Amino acid sequence: MSKQELFDGKPVMVFTKETDRRNFLRWAGIVGVGAGLAVTGVGVGGKQPAGAQTDENDLEILNYALTLEYLEAEFYRQGLAGPILSGRERALVEPILDHENAHVSSLTATVKKLNGTPVDKPRFKFPEGTFTDKAKFLETARTFEELGVSAYHGQVTQIKADPILAAAAAIAGVESRHAAILQDLTGGDPFPAPVEMPKSKEQVLEAAKPFIDA
Repeated sequence: MSKQELFDGKPVMVFTKETDRRNFLRWAGIVGVGAGLAVTGVGVGGKQPAGAQTDENDLEILNYALTLEYLEAEFYRQGLAGPILSGRERALVEPILDHENAHVSSLTATVKKLNGTPVDKPRFKFPEGTFTDKAKFLETARTFEELGVSAYHGQVTQIKADPILAAAAAIAGVESRHAAILQDLTGGDPFPAPVEMPKSKEQVLEAAKPFIDA
């Protein structure tokens, strides 16, 4: 599966609040991944606001990451609810679901610790066939895990606030392990280089362009 085919190029998240949708689109444009997943819901058609990452946006960054973790947790939850995975594949993917749920809890707690309000969990509408075709499910998982790792590694050194940096660095390491497992399950190379080369937001954005609603 190519990156152009991720979720068949269709939006999968439906926000209940316009502010949540707008903030997610803003940070998707800045960090460089995820915007195409959020074009449905209230306020459809609104323009992506301009902005640059600053320390004052720490809570928005956390809520952006939390939204993506909601997506991953729901994706794996639905995938494991059916019979498409068994044996070694299921044994390796089940812990990923546990990790994504833990990431949701960790980010939620961090937002609250900073006296913020965690973003509401969106509703999800995955394309038909996402959870009935094993190869499609695993390739989809591999594609957005790789993009997520690229985004984390490319931006983590630019984060200034210690709580945000600690959360992002801890999650980035685990997400890299997820990507390696999924590369292995789909016949890819789980460790292609001795040093992880982070991508800039521009590079990640270029990779994600086919399914981003600009």
